Amino acid sequence: MSQALLAGLSRTTDPRGTLRRFLALDAVVTGLNGAAYLVAPGPLGRLLGIDSGLLAALGALLVAVAAGIGFLASRSEPPATAVRAVVDVNAAWALLGIAAVVLWLEPTTAGAVWVPAQALTVACFAALQWSALRAAATA
Repeated sequence: MSQALLAGLSRTTDPRGTLRRFLALDAVVTGLNGAAYLVAPGPLGRLLGIDSGLLAALGALLVAVAAGIGFLASRSEPPATAVRAVVDVNAAWALLGIAAVVLWLEPTTAGAVWVPAQALTVACFAALQWSALRAAATA
């Protein structure tokens, strides 16, 4: 991705600011998703065709991950190693989501749409964060 595209997406020309905004957006989206799974695992489980216990456990995990990403976003210069770990976790989460639908989950139609859409969103976060990290490293 070009630095101009990243700047447009994040509304700042500062590469560190771009990285922090993408991390913050990831933290918000991940936290909201996790909170929803924690607060309403039964109804969401029925809607998606995914076990409510699994959703509750994933919700707790996602809330914890969101807190960590939010902490990184709050730093003036997030450590590159930690950002790479976030990128790696996001990429793994995206791949695992697709594999889960294909290999072992039996989701409803809503679940068969939601899980890949979530995986695509997380993969986009990984790509944006990686590109912003590279831009910040060269700035």
